[in-house]
Order: sequence, then C-alpha cells, then structure tokens
Amino acid sequence: MYTCSVDRMSDKIRTFAQYGDAGHGGITRYSLSEAAIQARDEFVKRMTAIGATIETDDLANMYATIPGSDPAAKRIVMGSHCDSVKNGGNYDGILGVMSAMEVLETVVAEGIPHKHPLTAMIWTNEEGSEFPPCMMCSGIASHDYMPERFRDNFAEEKMMKSVSIVDCKTTFGEKLSTFKYKGEKKNRINPDQYLAMFETHIEQGPILEDAGKDIGVVTCVLGQMIYRVKFSGFAAHAGTFPMKKRHDAFHAAAEALCWLHTEIDKLGYEDLVYTTGEVVIHPCVNTVIPDYFDFSIDVRHEDPEVLNKVREILFKLPERKWQQCDCEVVLGWNRDTVYWNKTLVGYVRDSVNELGYSNMDINSGAGHDAQYVSYMIPTTMIFAPSENGLSHCEPEHTSDELCTKAASVMLNAVLKLDEKGL
Repeated sequence: MYTCSVDRMSDKIRTFAQYGDAGHGGITRYSLSEAAIQARDEFVKRMTAIGATIETDDLANMYATIPGSDPAAKRIVMGSHCDSVKNGGNYDGILGVMSAMEVLETVVAEGIPHKHPLTAMIWTNEEGSEFPPCMMCSGIASHDYMPERFRDNFAEEKMMKSVSIVDCKTTFGEKLSTFKYKGEKKNRINPDQYLAMFETHIEQGPILEDAGKDIGVVTCVLGQMIYRVKFSGFAAHAGTFPMKKRHDAFHAAAEALCWLHTEIDKLGYEDLVYTTGEVVIHPCVNTVIPDYFDFSIDVRHEDPEVLNKVREILFKLPERKWQQCDCEVVLGWNRDTVYWNKTLVGYVRDSVNELGYSNMDINSGAGHDAQYVSYMIPTTMIFAPSENGLSHCEPEHTSDELCTKAASVMLNAVLKLDEKGL
C-alpha cells in the first residue's frame, strides 16, 4: 500500500488558498475569473514539473496526464473543480484537484509502476456561481449519454447563453471564447479514451465527523426534486384594508410551509432532507399587502418512493385555499439517485481498509460533476470529513492529514483498477 505526502498536500492547500483570497479565511473564485486563471496556472506549473502532458478542451476543462506502460490502455482520470461560491472555503472542489495532483506526484516520486495513463483533471464551472447552472461543463461533456428526459437541460447552445449574475450581460460563451485555457473539442473526456473517473471531495456535512470516521466510501448521489410553490392573492393598502378581507399571499405561503413541514415530518424518514431556500414576493413594499409569493422546496432522498410520497403531499396544496389565495405547484428540477460503479466502490473500500483508516459507507446529498460523468464512464467518489459539517462558507476546513488520507485511498484504488480492471 502507498501513502501520499502530508507535506506536499499542505503546501498545495496553502498555495491554492491564495487565489481568490476573500480576506476572511476563504475564497471567492468564480469560474473563468482571474483567480481561476491563477489556480489553473499553478496546476500547470506543478503538473508540468513532474512531466505531465497538459491538454485543454473547448469548455476549458483541463487534463494533466502521465503515461503508463501500455500506450494502448485507456486513461484513468481523477479530478474535480477549482471554482467556488462567493465567500466559499478552501476545500470544496479544489480538494479533488489537489488529490488528483498528489496521486500523480506520488506515482512519479516513488516510481510506482502502472499500465494505464493517469490523468488529473479540472472541470470548468461546477458551482455555476457566476454562470448558472452548476455542473455546467460536466453536463455538456456528458450530454449525449444522459437520460433523454433531462438531457436538454445541458444542451451546449443553451449553456453558452447563460448570463453572468455579476454584470447581467456577458454570456458564458462570450467569456469562454477569450479564456486563456480554452482548447479543442477533440480533447474532451470520452469513453473511447477514458476507462473510469474518481472524484475526491469533502463531505459537506457532519456525518463522518459525528461518527469519528476518517473516510467516507461514497455509494451514490441522492435523488433530488425541486418545486416552486406559488400563491396568488390581490394587493391592497396595508393600513386601510381589513384583515378578514385580505388575500395575503405571504401569509398564505407561511401557513402552507408550516403545514408542509408537519405533513412531511409525519412520514418519519430521518434521512429525508428538504429545504426552502429561495422566495419571490410581489410587490415587496412594506405598505402593500403582497399579491404574489412563491417559494422553492428542494427535497432529497435515495429512494424514489420516498420522493413520491413527498410529491403527493405537495400536490395536495392546490386542493384548498390558503388565506383565501390560490396555490400552484410547479416542477423546477429533478434527478434520479445516481449509484456509483460497484467495482470502483469496492476498490475504494478495499483500499481504505487495507490502509487501516476508519471509514463508513455514505451517500452524497450534494451534486457533483461525477454524477453526470457516470452516465458516460464508470465513476466513484471518496469523502474526507468536513469540520463541524461546514461547506460553501469561509470556515470550511478539513485537516491536512485527513485530506492526505483521502488522496492515499484514491491512489491505491486507482492502482487496483489499473491492475485488475473493471
């Protein structure tokens, strides 16, 4: 069994944290930004130093490859993304890139024999922080292999028209066209040249830390559905219109949301999570009774039957009036549970046990590039614990030692795949 270098990992963590430093311990590093270029320059510098060949594709996804002993063998790719949310942390996404780099650096430094070419990768625009949606470029690259029912969500032409939320005018395609690392379409990841993909990531939740485990052996990404729940009343003056005559859309939404929590909780699934994170109100004036209000509800669970039970509850909302307002429930987005390749999961599990690291099976409630790639080539993930369960915020932290353990697990799982195949 091989182990990666804590010293090298520590150096990478501190170096990449400089690019997009927000001044409060975290980063703001939007995809295609100057900070993203700095991070990619660092990637190129370090990978070139170990003799890796650098390629970029037309989506600015980056590939650093060291050859294997068999020139006809397919590549084994490892990677994640280097972009962040606004005021994000120093681990989400970039740990997967640093872990992939560390695997290649360890293989070269220790002269570890391997048959397949090994590739470290950076995906473009995973977060979708400036140009939505998230997982954009893995979605585009995997588009032709996705189930037809949601394939159109990542049609390349549509994605290129995504408008910046920063200046509200520049499109993703426009910014990509002049980006330093835009390359050629022929370099895109594909099933003819790539055998499988591994992605290391922080957990983004508290489960591993609460269980006292070093590593999460990830089995799947949970199914998800997002609905908009919309209420329509009428506007009137806040100071003159009697309470009993009001059709207050905000009050209606508040009442309905409390009812939803009660009814969904009655289902009794402790591993079911649901969130209202976005609202729209009109006219949003303190002296006017709202005539319109809608909120999002994001529901996640592995079992589609559980999601269907929640859906049945949601569809009961329009059957009644809420504070004399009409209600409409509209689907915004859904995805199936994505299960990782069982052989790759087995290699991860065997590797972590042979290394002697404490571990547990775990699913991912968050989405990742790997979930779309899994429709194209066999894929799996490895989790490192998140301190206090925090992610997508500046206090996000995972110790250097745990980051290195996650990279070591990936290294050995990759070597098992290299030797034994799928």
